[in-house]
Amino acid sequence: MMRILLFLATNLAVVLIASITLSLFGFNGFMAANGVDLNLSQLLVFCAVFGFAGSLFSLFISKWMAKMSTSTQIISQPRTRHEQWLLQTVEQLAREAGIKMPEVGIFPAYEANAFATGWNKNDALVAVSQGLLERFSPDEVKAVLAHEIGHVANGDMVTLALVQGVVNTFVMFFARIIGNFVDKVIFKNEEGQGMAYYIATIFAELVLGFLASTIVMWFSRKREYRADEAGARLAGTSAMIGALQRLRSEQGVPVQMPDSLAAFGINGGVLKHGLAGLFMSHPALEDRIEALRRRG
Repeated sequence: MMRILLFLATNLAVVLIASITLSLFGFNGFMAANGVDLNLSQLLVFCAVFGFAGSLFSLFISKWMAKMSTSTQIISQPRTRHEQWLLQTVEQLAREAGIKMPEVGIFPAYEANAFATGWNKNDALVAVSQGLLERFSPDEVKAVLAHEIGHVANGDMVTLALVQGVVNTFVMFFARIIGNFVDKVIFKNEEGQGMAYYIATIFAELVLGFLASTIVMWFSRKREYRADEAGARLAGTSAMIGALQRLRSEQGVPVQMPDSLAAFGINGGVLKHGLAGLFMSHPALEDRIEALRRRG
């Protein structure tokens, strides 16, 4: 879950900073000539430009952010037979999946987890936790790696950025409509944009951004099933099911990956139910296992 929450946090920060900066410097060109009414078409274009800028910027720095936030050590020259095996296994899986060899790393964490990230499928990073390497069998580790390679081959990072860009666009769009309503209707301001507009817009962006993250998380949960299927094709269905069952047996171990990377990890932690479940990046492991069994 670590990888996605870093992505979301970075994206939200970029959008908020861009919104505040543009407002301070008077670049809100979507106000009509009278300074009161909104030009919705200009507003939508404005929000799309800066909404996608935030998500694409987060995508382009995703590898750097992942390395920094997890203290991942990239294997450039293998020092042990385990590192040699890890590189050879990723190289084999990448070749079978039809992508270029990604960077391979290990991050220091006791929990069993792994993630993949990068701005495109031919410039990616795949990393596994030290705990996973120590406690999982070679077949289970290979299945986890295959799952992550599946994320890369499916272009999930790019698709996530595009989904987030659409979400950003409409969050900014409706936040400014709300800000304009508060300023003009409630505070009766008839000259330009008052302080109420800026305060209401920023507050609305935070609230709408939080609620809209449920859409991103829904997409993330759907992606996990596709990555599991890719892992089953590359490493074998029984191995993929075995790896998920092993992850389920370790659900008491706290997941320590940064929230921004969570959606890209194989282990999303303990599933929450009810309203909290809408903000989970991964479906229940039982559901994922059952989906693979039905697939055969």
